[in-house]
Amino acid sequence: MTEARDFWSRRKAAVQAEADAEVVAVEQQTIAARQTELEEKTDAEILEELNLPDPDQLQAGDDVSGFMAKAVPDRLRRRALRRLWRLNPVLANVDGLVDYGEDYTDAACVIENLQTAYQVGKGMLAHVEALTADAEDTADETPEADAPSEEPIVAETETPEPEIALAAAAEEPETTTEALAEVDAAPAPRRMKFEFEG
Repeated sequence: MTEARDFWSRRKAAVQAEADAEVVAVEQQTIAARQTELEEKTDAEILEELNLPDPDQLQAGDDVSGFMAKAVPDRLRRRALRRLWRLNPVLANVDGLVDYGEDYTDAACVIENLQTAYQVGKGMLAHVEALTADAEDTADETPEADAPSEEPIVAETETPEPEIALAAAAEEPETTTEALAEVDAAPAPRRMKFEFEG
């Protein structure tokens, strides 16, 4: 266990923490003032002031670490990283195994003046109702003479041989009240027994 620190050790640690917090606050104020100063300038002026190359003209193997400094605005850093991403073949040529690597939007397949039967909140219901109404209209227009008769046609069949009828009757299980009682009866619950050695 750690020993409890005395008053002076705790006081010294608190003073050190306050000094560190003041240094961090001064750094953040300096960075914020520098960022607001750079936001007013154009990208070309900022690149010339920081002695950085144009991020859009970077070539393979160029050093982009200068763009990672805190003084560089975020927009220039992103431009440099985008260019680096395109130049590096490992990062630029993604294999086909990456999920969501393709453009799954239908923007490329959209046809001008495309119309659909889909309605928001109703789906394809109107289209399906129109199809069923058309089907009913065509069914109503057919004459009754062409409609099939509702009476089933019974074909004359031969009477089954007595041996086959007896075999079929023998294969059917007999249902008795005892058999039904055995099926309906649930198994009795069992109790678990535990023994402890001790």
